[in-house]
Amino acid sequence: MTQPPEGPVFSDLSRDECEALLSRLFIGRLAFVFKDRVDVEPIHYVFDKGRIFFRTAPGSKLTTLLHHPWVALEIDEVRGMFDWRSVVVHGTVYVLSETGTDAEKAAFRDALRALRRVLPETLRAGDPFAFRDIVVELSVDSITGRAAGSA
Repeated sequence: MTQPPEGPVFSDLSRDECEALLSRLFIGRLAFVFKDRVDVEPIHYVFDKGRIFFRTAPGSKLTTLLHHPWVALEIDEVRGMFDWRSVVVHGTVYVLSETGTDAEKAAFRDALRALRRVLPETLRAGDPFAFRDIVVELSVDSITGRAAGSA
């Protein structure tokens, strides 16, 4: 008699495991809503000290985010159909500026420092994404994660 194949085991990730994955990866999908439409767009991001920073360009995504700043970000590390880890972050986005109050300027500098760890040319000469000149912080409200693996 043959044994039936074992199925995948699903589990929740701890907050530390979620943050480790967020720190290791740099590409995710940002979900946002405007009126009765949900949109999802890929973004490059950086996770730094509990905060998430990314850049965008002027356009419909930014216009929507300025009116409805509540978002979800999903990232995945996939090795196979039943060998993956996924994190979902819910929060609110804020456009950062290098002008304004001391706190606003400090937040912009923190974001720029974090973004330059991944792409040193960020907002400098030679920046391959110079058109993405708007720096955004995703202020984290919640982080959850799931994983699948072999039994």
